[in-house]
Amino acid sequence: MIDFLWFGLKQAWACIFGALLLAAILVTTFWYPDVSLARYDFLFLYAVAIQIGLVALRLESLRECGVVILFHVLATAMEVFKTADSIGSWSCPGEAVFRIGNVPLFAGFMYSAVGSYIARIWRQFDMRFERFPHVGIASALAVLSYANFFTHHYLWDIRWGLVTAIFIAYRRTRVIFRPYHRELWMPLLLGFVLVAFFIWIAENISTFARIWIYPNQQQGWDMVGLSKLTAWFLLMQLSFVLIYMLRQFEKSSADRN
Repeated sequence: MIDFLWFGLKQAWACIFGALLLAAILVTTFWYPDVSLARYDFLFLYAVAIQIGLVALRLESLRECGVVILFHVLATAMEVFKTADSIGSWSCPGEAVFRIGNVPLFAGFMYSAVGSYIARIWRQFDMRFERFPHVGIASALAVLSYANFFTHHYLWDIRWGLVTAIFIAYRRTRVIFRPYHRELWMPLLLGFVLVAFFIWIAENISTFARIWIYPNQQQGWDMVGLSKLTAWFLLMQLSFVLIYMLRQFEKSSADRN
């Protein structure tokens, strides 16, 4: 029971970035003052302040922040493509000064929250892995998963092939973690699925709050389909591999010293 309690507390603490973002999203959905600052711009400045605060309070290292920002940039590039008038996979209603194309810059911080969570949970649970696939294979699957978000509009959609390949590559991988005193383990694939599920819940909250909406939500909110779990499962691979490579670099640096 003690391990279970610490597991929940550490999970909640690792989600601080995303939790603070979702709290602001919900508050501004029901109440936002009549000021000249657009809601998206307020949320953008608020998210920047959170990121600075995490680094200043040493809850996130500069290296981790750099990886999170890299994921933010890559995800924003995908957002710009997906919200382009010629694609229209989803849209971001509302005005914003801080924007690129049809995308308010705040949108990228929703992905940053995922990267921040993975970086923090790794450290808090002292995570290590058994039978991890070769980093080249893991990296290739992550890059292909990201690329497919663009290419499937023009070529074949290979998402289910990628999901199958990821399950094969990680089928024997276990993550070892320490909630309190004892080391426990779980299949890494189960971890991927659980994280994708909770991101899907956050996506439903965000679309309800009209941070972004899908075409079928233009006239009113509908729950995001479970099929989106596949998209989050694939996109998360990029963030996970970036953090994994950072941890390998840090380990190598520590061994040399």
